[in-house]
Amino acid sequence: MRMNEIDIICRDGVRLGGHWWGSAGDAVSGNVIVNPATGVLARYYHRYARFLAGHGYDVLTYDYRGIGASRPARLKGCGYRWPHWGERDFDAVLRYVQARRRGGPLLVVGHSIGGFLPGLAESAGLIERLLTVGAQHAWWLDYAPRKRAGLFLKWHVAMPVLTALYGYFPGRRLGWLEDLPAGVANDWSFGGPAIRKAGRFAEVTAPILAVAVSDDELGTVPAIRRTLSYYTNAPRAAALIEPADYGRAAIGHFNLFHDSHAAGFWTETLAWLKDGRNPWRDLPL
Repeated sequence: MRMNEIDIICRDGVRLGGHWWGSAGDAVSGNVIVNPATGVLARYYHRYARFLAGHGYDVLTYDYRGIGASRPARLKGCGYRWPHWGERDFDAVLRYVQARRRGGPLLVVGHSIGGFLPGLAESAGLIERLLTVGAQHAWWLDYAPRKRAGLFLKWHVAMPVLTALYGYFPGRRLGWLEDLPAGVANDWSFGGPAIRKAGRFAEVTAPILAVAVSDDELGTVPAIRRTLSYYTNAPRAAALIEPADYGRAAIGHFNLFHDSHAAGFWTETLAWLKDGRNPWRDLPL
């Protein structure tokens, strides 16, 4: 396996920082783009990328503008919005992978907002198969009912207030997430279903498998179904995972990309990426 730092230049000139993980073998099974969740550094997915590269894939991980390796010198006033991550960042990444692919299909693994962004990209027609995990866009009525009030206060009251005070969302200082550009934070707090109006979801024709975790308070079953419903021209399926499936008491929104899942969930994702086969329990749409 070969890992190289890369720069990706978007159409508006913004530079994204990322990594290219070359297949461990000479034959390439496919090309995988890993789309992070909001406020999560790409390096959280590096071990999963290394795992995929060890199974014959060329993999690209990257940070959205305003995050991690793609953070500007001054976050306050940068003007970055959630739609930019799909329309400009993910689109540039798709074109980058298309230009250097060595063979095999172009695949996407999208976590949280990362499963929503493909529907915003002009080049989304290049995608040949899509796996989403907890894909949603923070519509508060889709939050888990038992946690809804607390999540609303955190993300739709406290976050916009703090964003107005600081000129960006100081997530790292709070220990919640990474810092976010003000536009991204406010799109999360106030965007709701309206965020999809900027999209090109109908242009995505790749098969989609959307994974929901039963104790995910953000990417709930209603949220997963809502996001899938936007992809009107794609063959769509959904799967439900229970923590007990892996002998755990809890998984939640983020844990599936922890390397403790390498022998379980990570290995099972190969069934979809390689063969288009759902290895989990079907979730009716």
